[in-house]
Amino acid sequence: MLTPLTVTLAVAALALAAWCGWAAYRDQPTKDWHFIGMAVVTLLALVQLVVGIVQLAQGRDPADGAVIFVSYLVGVLACVPVVGLVSLTERTKWGSLTVVAGAVVLAVLQVRLYDIWGGGTGA
Repeated sequence: MLTPLTVTLAVAALALAAWCGWAAYRDQPTKDWHFIGMAVVTLLALVQLVVGIVQLAQGRDPADGAVIFVSYLVGVLACVPVVGLVSLTERTKWGSLTVVAGAVVLAVLQVRLYDIWGGGTGA
């Protein structure tokens, strides 16, 4: 796939996790600027989904299969918006910790996507 985009998204997700983790440490819920960070990470995930689909349309195949690959891409895209919605309903530090968990999961999914694609050999 596109390794720089995968690494950028993983780093952005981990930065979001650290930022929301700091808010949780200070016993604060997610604030408006946290949602801006979530929007940036979600936008990167959307770009990754489009790039992945374009790669598949050009005839490049992931090592573990296209269905699994697209499923992970959709899961990555849904990860941060879902925890962002949960953090809106939980206006305590636990809402911030929910975003931390979702962002860490997104970063781990990036490693798995890289593996599914074939470790970057298909790019």
